[in-house]
Amino acid sequence: MSTALAGTAPLLRTTLHHDGRSFAPWILIVTVLATSSVLVYPWVFPSQQDRAGLATAIGANPALGLIFGPAYDLSTADGFTAWRSLALGGFLVALGAIFTVTRATRGQEDSGQAELLASGVLGRSSRLLAGVGMALIGSLLLGIVAGVATALCGGAWDSSLLLGGTFAATGWMFAAIAAVTAQIGSDLRTANSLAVGTLGVLFLLRGFLISISAPEWAVWANPLGWMTQTRPATENNWWPLLFAVVFTLVLLAIAFALQARRDFGQGAIAPRQGPARGRIRSPLRLALRIHGGPVLTWTIAFLALGVMFGYFTSSITDLLGADSGVTQMLASGGASSDTLVSVFLVTILSLVGIIATIPGVQSVLKARAEEMDDRVEPVIAAGIRRSRYFGSNVLVAFAAPTAYVLIAGAIIAALASNADIGIDYGSAFLQALATVPAVWTVIALAVAVVGARPQVTLAAWFGVLASFVLTLLGPTFKLPDGALAISPFWHIPLVSSVDLDLSGLVWITVVTLVLGAIGFAGFRRRDLAR
Repeated sequence: MSTALAGTAPLLRTTLHHDGRSFAPWILIVTVLATSSVLVYPWVFPSQQDRAGLATAIGANPALGLIFGPAYDLSTADGFTAWRSLALGGFLVALGAIFTVTRATRGQEDSGQAELLASGVLGRSSRLLAGVGMALIGSLLLGIVAGVATALCGGAWDSSLLLGGTFAATGWMFAAIAAVTAQIGSDLRTANSLAVGTLGVLFLLRGFLISISAPEWAVWANPLGWMTQTRPATENNWWPLLFAVVFTLVLLAIAFALQARRDFGQGAIAPRQGPARGRIRSPLRLALRIHGGPVLTWTIAFLALGVMFGYFTSSITDLLGADSGVTQMLASGGASSDTLVSVFLVTILSLVGIIATIPGVQSVLKARAEEMDDRVEPVIAAGIRRSRYFGSNVLVAFAAPTAYVLIAGAIIAALASNADIGIDYGSAFLQALATVPAVWTVIALAVAVVGARPQVTLAAWFGVLASFVLTLLGPTFKLPDGALAISPFWHIPLVSSVDLDLSGLVWITVVTLVLGAIGFAGFRRRDLAR
């Protein structure tokens, strides 16, 4: 075993020195998420009446529970911080841990760096241990920084440190999951897809089971469900973190066992070979081949999302219980039952649309990755116009998410229309169709970035982030309409409304066309990556 781990210490020090800064953005984002909650809460909700209204609004929109988890106590800043940050912050630190591990393992094998390292005095398992070690250290540092900063900004020390500990434990678990997928996948992209896909499934499943008040054993069957049981600011349970530590150790043992048995550069999932003969005769066919695997995977994912969200929507009448926020809103005369159901449907379909923007942006960024790997220049040299090549990738980036939204929307509409909750299939499907232009606008921003300013590809994700934050949290924080309008999903009309106004869709369509034109003009004029 000592031979297999030879050279781990100097490799870990070198890795932390050169790549340790890559974890800094995750530390910053999660820390800002937690500290901003403590700072903003007394300003936005100064009175008990405001805080009671917050609890009512969140109780009336269970779609928020899918993302943020249960709201145990919204009457204090610590309780609000735990609700807003626990699940979402854990998701973010898990992403950071996944990317750290896969980049230090599979990424090095793909780039050839691993072979150079292996030529020195380095054990077979040293790279994996160094990559996992960096993710574990980064997650722990994130938890410490976020917890201490939250306490210094006004949060209680016990709940703030527990919140940070939950962040760190979540990162540890998914560092271990990424270590396993790095042995299963044949390349960096496959390993990332497996790990991120696992995170996405567990995250949504956790929110879904909690929102429908599933049996307690179902929540405990999900590792992310363990983290919600820490309950910062209410019960302050530290013991669920022990489950995370055991889970991490078990999966790491499996990862090292798999790593010792696989061939260098290979994985359990073999890469698909190209055709034995013939050639791809058009840029569109090339784009379909490049994006074919992810399209199939995301299609399956949205079939599952449609069933999950459809069941969730069909059970909306269960919210009309005596203690629900919906009942309080109805009693105050603020809205009718039919209106609340329709608004809930809009929220669910907007969430589907925001999720659909992720593969769309990924497709646009994949075109940039092909360019960075010097695969685009030979295509252009063969006589294919730049606009035609870029347009083929953009077409897939727009068409696939459109299909995802309509697939999930059709399933949601079918389940909702059969549930006797006042929604018919036609209006529900039209509501899904009205969501598509907002999805296009977010993807068009990525097209503009990759086409005109590919040096700042991180900006391509701004539309996804802004849409998520403003659509789900903006109304809760009482942001003005001018700020909410930044999200294209704010402009989606309620198609069942008597006074249907489509002007918002017209405006975001114009923005989509402008951003697309900027992207194509930039791609035609700029130099290709070298």
